[in-house]
Amino acid sequence: MRLAESLGFDSLWVGDHIAFAVPILDPLLQLAQAAAHSDRLLFGTSVFLLPLRHPTPVAKQVATLDRLCDGRLIFGVGVGGEFPREYEACGVPVAERGARLSEAIPLLRRLWSGEPVASEGRFYPFRELRMLPRPIQRPGPPIWCGGRSPKALERIARMGDGWLSYVVTPAMFREGIGAIARASEAAGRKHERFGTGHLLFVRIDDAYERALDDATAHLSQRYAMDFRKPALRYAALGRPADVAEKIAAFHAAGVRHVLLDHVGPLPERAAQLERFAREVRPLLRGL
Repeated sequence: MRLAESLGFDSLWVGDHIAFAVPILDPLLQLAQAAAHSDRLLFGTSVFLLPLRHPTPVAKQVATLDRLCDGRLIFGVGVGGEFPREYEACGVPVAERGARLSEAIPLLRRLWSGEPVASEGRFYPFRELRMLPRPIQRPGPPIWCGGRSPKALERIARMGDGWLSYVVTPAMFREGIGAIARASEAAGRKHERFGTGHLLFVRIDDAYERALDDATAHLSQRYAMDFRKPALRYAALGRPADVAEKIAAFHAAGVRHVLLDHVGPLPERAAQLERFAREVRPLLRGL
């Protein structure tokens, strides 16, 4: 984190799983620790699997985290589902994850209001209570949603403050943001501010094939599947100019927050971060 801050990066994002193919830490605890060491970085979850938890304690945790980081928090949420056993372990039917997210998002905002709240929802009913203190951000931390299915994009249009995309191409992003705009208009919702972010796998190397091999090896282990074809299609690989070109294409499609996931051997992550700052970022100054 301190290296990223010293190199001039803007934000720190962390993912979420209860059980994963590789070790993974709790995202809210990670960000709470990070908040104690930075008074500049923006923090975000990309994405927190909200349907795995009851939204009431999550509302308390996120409100607390928003205070710990002085309101520099984006709460990214999503449904996951690619590892169904973590849903089983949490006692949540995987088929209910979309419906649970749709019920939980407005409930979070109500709890963050600081006013008395009661819920008669299908999944999270409870009698009236008041949760204090409120988050620093009003009416609460912005909620950005992941997902790329038609149902997910429609939910984002109705409930989200932004879209966090993942494993899409620039063309797919452009189509998705158009679908969100159309669904927002149909729902009569006007966004004064709407955030756009994309999680991008990155591997810088002067040899494209070596970058592809390193990215494939890392991502195949992370997701417990052969990731070569997805890496070919979705990752930014190769020379600095090639990586910059892919980022510029996402920017042209409407992305304004690029979440860099530097893939490859762990001991090389710092060098990749430094090389991006030194060789790729200068190529993006015109954006």
